Amino acid sequence: MHVPDGFIDAPTSAVTGLVAAGALAVSLRGARRELDERTAPLAGLVAAFIFAVQMLNFPVAAGTSGHLLGGALAAILVGPCTGVLCVSVVLLMQGVLFADGGLTALGVNITDMALVTTVVAYAVFRGLVKVLPRGRRSVTAAAFVAALLSVPAAAAAFTLLYAVGGTTDVAIGKVATAMIGVHVLIGLGEAAITALTVGAVIAVRPDLVYGARGLRQRLKLRVNGELVDAPASAPVPVAARTSRRALWITGLAASVVLAGFVSFYASADPDGLEKVAHDHGIDAKAEEHAAAGSPLADYGVRDVSDARLSGGLAGVIGVGATVAAGSGVFWAVRRRRTSAAAEAR
Repeated sequence: MHVPDGFIDAPTSAVTGLVAAGALAVSLRGARRELDERTAPLAGLVAAFIFAVQMLNFPVAAGTSGHLLGGALAAILVGPCTGVLCVSVVLLMQGVLFADGGLTALGVNITDMALVTTVVAYAVFRGLVKVLPRGRRSVTAAAFVAALLSVPAAAAAFTLLYAVGGTTDVAIGKVATAMIGVHVLIGLGEAAITALTVGAVIAVRPDLVYGARGLRQRLKLRVNGELVDAPASAPVPVAARTSRRALWITGLAASVVLAGFVSFYASADPDGLEKVAHDHGIDAKAEEHAAAGSPLADYGVRDVSDARLSGGLAGVIGVGATVAAGSGVFWAVRRRRTSAAAEAR
């Protein structure tokens, strides 16, 4: 759903740029509360994983594909504020390095793909975990529903932005019907990927899943033949057998494999926005990307003639750049939190 330059007019793009800047400022502050010594190193990995999975377009209808947006996944794994930052880092890397998503439309894309998806998904997720039975299955089920709803919500947000600042004269009702309809189908793929990933992390390190905090059952002790809650001070053993370092290495390796190898087999059909834009004339005034001459434009390495090798190298470079940029951002946020805590003492 990367919006290119030229779809939305300059005034609307400027306003969304301000909205995106404000959201990032709030998210940076909020991320200080969400990130701790356990989760801060993983936030950059989450961004890299989202980048990798976004390269895996999957077919959803005749001639249309979809890909992960990632807001729900990031919010549930590392927190909503950190999630906004994760997706924003991905969008920045894609726009600057790979000419994917317009640079003048960066504010539109951050508002739509990072802010809307994360806010909607986490609100739905928190509402569901409050009413569902406490447990890992409930977290996974809530993640599925939250991710499913976040995608058509982003499609509706784009439709609203297009109604305000679209550069072509297309009936808004047609745009809304087409966008929301196809993105409900894409949402099913988003939900499956999100639920599987959250479930996999919960299975090995439930303590690292932000959305699962406070949901772990109290440790039970048998006293005089009866099970009672252990004192709050008693250590609760982590069910995980996987260290944070091992999880990080495994996640990075999976991201490299997905972006460097599996992406070659992704669907070549246009994604939901591209298909709707072409069918309804939204792309009539689309502009060439400012970074179209980038050595990595269109997810290929210039002067590498073999398509498989070119795309694979671009994917691996993208994962490396994203994990480096994301880790740098979250290390700085974490350091700021530590400094603030030390000053308070």
